[in-house]
Amino acid sequence: MSLNEISQKVIFHNSVDVWISACGEKNKDWTNPEDYKQFIAHLLKNNLNLKAFNLCTHEAGATEEEKTKFTEILAQTKETDPNSKTYTIKLNDSAISTIRSYF
Repeated sequence: MSLNEISQKVIFHNSVDVWISACGEKNKDWTNPEDYKQFIAHLLKNNLNLKAFNLCTHEAGATEEEKTKFTEILAQTKETDPNSKTYTIKLNDSAISTIRSYF
């Protein structure tokens, strides 16, 4: 699902789902946690308003094995690396533009 499509469903999204959608738009693999960390670093550097929160793996979709594994790997370093955290992102036009500028 594209960023525009998910932004029309609800205003706030978790950064993992945003990452997956953004990668889907660019036909890029989303499963590398190091790439996600670089993505988050880009958003933070560009002053996107991010609010950290704890995403439980079951909230990420326990039936989606890859997504659960991905969030579990990130959770291992979230205490020491802010780029490993999950954030809420308000998907407005400005935020979507910043997200797309990563690629």
